[in-house]
Amino acid sequence: MSRTRDRRGRGQRGPGVVPRVPGRPELRTDRERFDDLALGIIREVDERWSSRLGLVEYAVEDAPLVPDDWSVDQVPLSSLVRGTGARPTRMVLFRRPIEHRCESRAELEAMLLTVVVEQVAEMLNVEPSVIDPRYESE
Repeated sequence: MSRTRDRRGRGQRGPGVVPRVPGRPELRTDRERFDDLALGIIREVDERWSSRLGLVEYAVEDAPLVPDDWSVDQVPLSSLVRGTGARPTRMVLFRRPIEHRCESRAELEAMLLTVVVEQVAEMLNVEPSVIDPRYESE
């Protein structure tokens, strides 16, 4: 009986895909895929409404910092901090709570669109359906 490296039945060790560039993963991470999807949606909305929005910073964080005495049952999906003077308005999307509510890429895209459109609508004080016709309230 010959000995093999797979003596516990776990299969081969090592990367599933060998990177073309050493030291750089071949497959994108969940975070990178989320960022790309969010950036595409934000870019579409921002291009259409940039003249009325002014200077806005967009960011993605993994999760919100929720205080210990938080009494609300639901974790926020995003945060909007209005700018004052020279400080820009800042919209932050929280990746983990958004991903947690979605089972597929289509659901994730719809959720991101909903969150971004609702935040931009709040900034401009208009109905979300005015911001993007794809917006669905439910």
